[in-house]
Amino acid sequence: MNVASIFSDMPGDRPCLLFESAVSSYAEVRAAAAGVRARLEAEGVGRGDFVALILPNGPDFVTGYLGVLSLGAVAVCINPMLAAAEIAFILADSGCRLALAEGEVAGWLSLSGLRVVDAGAPGGGGPWSVEDVPDAHPAAIVYSSGTSGRPKGVMLSHGNVAFTARSKVRYMGVTGADRLLLFLPLHHCFGQNAILLPGLFAGACVVLQRRFDRAAVLRSLRADGVTMVFGVPTTFLALEGRIAPADCPAVRYWFSAAAPLPLEVEERWQRHMGLPIHQGYGQTECSPFATYNHAHSLRRGKVGTAIDGVELRIVDPVDGRELPPGEAGEVVLRGPNVMLGYLNRPDDTARAIRQGWLHTGDIGRLDAEGYLSVEDRLTDLIIVGGRNVYPAEVENALYAHPAVAEAAVYGVADPFLGEEVWANVVLKPGAGVGAQELEALCRSSLAAYKVPTAFAFVDALPRNPTGKILKRELRAAAARPSAQDPAGREPGAAPGVGLETWVRDWLGRHLNLSPDAIERDRAFAEYGLDSVLGVALARDLAAPLGRPVDLTVVWEASTLAGLLARLRETGAASAGACAVPAAT
Repeated sequence: MNVASIFSDMPGDRPCLLFESAVSSYAEVRAAAAGVRARLEAEGVGRGDFVALILPNGPDFVTGYLGVLSLGAVAVCINPMLAAAEIAFILADSGCRLALAEGEVAGWLSLSGLRVVDAGAPGGGGPWSVEDVPDAHPAAIVYSSGTSGRPKGVMLSHGNVAFTARSKVRYMGVTGADRLLLFLPLHHCFGQNAILLPGLFAGACVVLQRRFDRAAVLRSLRADGVTMVFGVPTTFLALEGRIAPADCPAVRYWFSAAAPLPLEVEERWQRHMGLPIHQGYGQTECSPFATYNHAHSLRRGKVGTAIDGVELRIVDPVDGRELPPGEAGEVVLRGPNVMLGYLNRPDDTARAIRQGWLHTGDIGRLDAEGYLSVEDRLTDLIIVGGRNVYPAEVENALYAHPAVAEAAVYGVADPFLGEEVWANVVLKPGAGVGAQELEALCRSSLAAYKVPTAFAFVDALPRNPTGKILKRELRAAAARPSAQDPAGREPGAAPGVGLETWVRDWLGRHLNLSPDAIERDRAFAEYGLDSVLGVALARDLAAPLGRPVDLTVVWEASTLAGLLARLRETGAASAGACAVPAAT
């Protein structure tokens, strides 16, 4: 079936999207998607053509996605916050015919010569119609960072996507009366396939937000009748202690995925809120739903059993031998959720899918009842606030500096983000470079959440007898209580430097902006400061202030003026050069 056909029979007067206080009915969303389809057809787009969706969260992404799929074309979903070089690589790798984009992104894409269609332009497209395609026809390509340092396009079929949406509806119990809160990025498989499409398949209303903003989330929970909430572990850490059952009277369901949820957080949430945080397991390569921790027999600390239609095994990562319950090994799975493969990468596909089994690269174990716990990774993948970072991609950026002889990038456990990115660097003899210069180099070509938060300059990297860098040793050393932060941590303010100047410089460096361009009353989010960078700024503020601050203070304040005022109110700023000036 064509996934877009889900709209064909939905009652037109039923609310479909709630976005910034505006409600769009299923009939209105159908009409807008038909308009996108008509504009694409006028550009010559047809069955099998690749169309880039470089759009932020909003109704335009939803109607653009459905308009593309209705033609039998393929939606190539790209994070609009990626660096220009990263977007350019994906466009070239996928061979997109044109892009659906808006704002500044649409402007520079047009200048680059790519044909751009305004996703939000008004215009009727006639009656809603859908091209019939087989289940194996590609529906969407979602890019994830590759082990070689180049992003890989995960090809998901209409069958993959429909299977996941139906399974989610069944296991989560979604009905047409539900309101699903969606602030996770729609360009990501989680937002698309595990929240948006299940909501639409059930005829529910999707309460859509641009991004995670704690204050906006709390307002919505109180005012919008939200019944189901989906997040990553960082979401629940950010809400914990600031929410009570009375703040979300209609919520009946909480769900976390994309990264391990600490058991302590899971247990505290259950005690305080009276409802569990449900969990599942999957990857983009399996659409991304493979296991579910069932409400009728919830197991804390586990991610559930295989969903119907999916087979799950634990195998020896060396010889592929299936292991008995209780033994740790690589998680492998097969079923209608497994991707078609990686776009233009047959060798990578062959390594990932062997004899029909997807090798996940995750280490886990099954208990006697078939419940899965995920404990480690075979790969060196880093997960920062639910976002994947492959070290090789960051290392490639570091190797672009002429002073760098070797680089090893690895993840270090972080109680708020799950992990943060650290880098150990060996310099060439006689060469010199500072942490800030390497940071700036990375920021010029990588999305902000991929940039190392700390650099250590070392004489050598640990290796095994075959010469492979032992990143497990680097992670273990960083986890030891006696371990010191690498030398590249954010420095304190220089004598005589005010805190406002320090914050402006920090924002300018991390967002590739002139410090003078930061307006005191403009929301940080408008400059591209996401939740991961917000935590990083809060953590780094400890240096000029001489004491730690609440890691959520940047989200609470939301503007430069608000941040300075909040720090002054809490007495976090010390007297002297770094005293917080009064807002003007």
